[in-house]
Amino acid sequence: MSKTAPSDFNQALAIGRPPNIKALFPNSRALIISGKFIDLAMLAKGNSICIAANGRSYFVIQGALRAAQRANAALIIEIAKSEGGSEAYCAVNYWNMARIVDTLCNQMNITVPVAIHADHYGIKNDKDIDTAKFEIPSMFDAGITSIAIDASHMPDDKNLLASIVLNTYVPKWAGLETEVGEIKGKEGLSTKEEALFLIQGLNAHDIFPNWIALNNGTTHGIEASDQGIQVELTAEIHAALRDYLVSGAQHGTSGNSSERLRQIARTTRTTKANVATALQMISWGLEVNDYGNAILDSSGDFIKVKDQGVSEEMWAQMKQYAQSKSLKKGDYKKLNLPFESKLLTQPKPIRDRMAERVETFVYTMMVNVLNAQDTAPLAIAEILKAGSHDPGPKAQRIEDPREWTAEKIVERAKSITSDKGPAGNFED
Repeated sequence: MSKTAPSDFNQALAIGRPPNIKALFPNSRALIISGKFIDLAMLAKGNSICIAANGRSYFVIQGALRAAQRANAALIIEIAKSEGGSEAYCAVNYWNMARIVDTLCNQMNITVPVAIHADHYGIKNDKDIDTAKFEIPSMFDAGITSIAIDASHMPDDKNLLASIVLNTYVPKWAGLETEVGEIKGKEGLSTKEEALFLIQGLNAHDIFPNWIALNNGTTHGIEASDQGIQVELTAEIHAALRDYLVSGAQHGTSGNSSERLRQIARTTRTTKANVATALQMISWGLEVNDYGNAILDSSGDFIKVKDQGVSEEMWAQMKQYAQSKSLKKGDYKKLNLPFESKLLTQPKPIRDRMAERVETFVYTMMVNVLNAQDTAPLAIAEILKAGSHDPGPKAQRIEDPREWTAEKIVERAKSITSDKGPAGNFED
């Protein structure tokens, strides 16, 4: 295992933390950095994907950080707008996530680099754009170091135009993700044409995303099988985008087999993989298969593993609450907000085992599936190479801005043939 020299860590700590993190945590020893460096570290190793752990609870964040330290791996902690935005269903949100991560890093002596990512910052209409103009700066004020501007709910021209407008409100040093096609499983699959349109248009406006998320056949939440990600489609689109040096962000990882995720690492330019539902279920102590998908019994109920995760009494309360609210299995995520404080009151051995179960799963994924071990020193090396908290853009402008005015964007979009798939809520 490649270890970082203490002198290199101290130097990275001095120069690598972005201005908002330094202002919020002036005396911290937590190496919270821009998502740009995470992407660069994965590319430096090659065929390596960073876990972006959706921190729906304190226990998920704690376990993911422990796993990253154990694997000597760079890590992303994130939350989506639906999970942790202004109408959150989780106690962890855009405005307190950095504080939780910083506290845990210092408490547990976590020395691996960590990015704080605002995932799926959804834009569905003009009102959302207006709100984003003050909400995005507030999120960076609170410690976000990377963001996904997700206007994929809108037509292609509006997606691109909204992304251009809102980029003004994202610090130049921050990691940036963009998205084409909502994550809807086999419906509304993304195409090369759509992805090129978005990335070329951004490039013409000197916007160079670190990642692009696609609808490549997977879904968010609970899956019925391991059939999901279309690896060949993903590789094909990434190849089409090669000149623009954008990496892939894989959404909806829960429910895809370990072998399928290994194929993504081996054959595509993916450097970020979101894991959400799996970590929630694992922390609660539910029985899951090897890729974190909850297993249901013959009656269609979750299987609680005795003496793992939450106490049996707490799980009974959670189930009773879910039944009182008529929550479907896929909506058990809505238990996070009303039960976070209750979970934090459990005896320490129970709290510890919740985090340890997450740690075991995340470590296994980092080391045995996503090839992310020993990427922490690579991220630190990139910081030292840059001599700054900002490595600058990966790409350069190759598109002519005169061909990508607002009027021409609207006109160009008319020739794109795409299937957006069914309407519905596919946000996390």
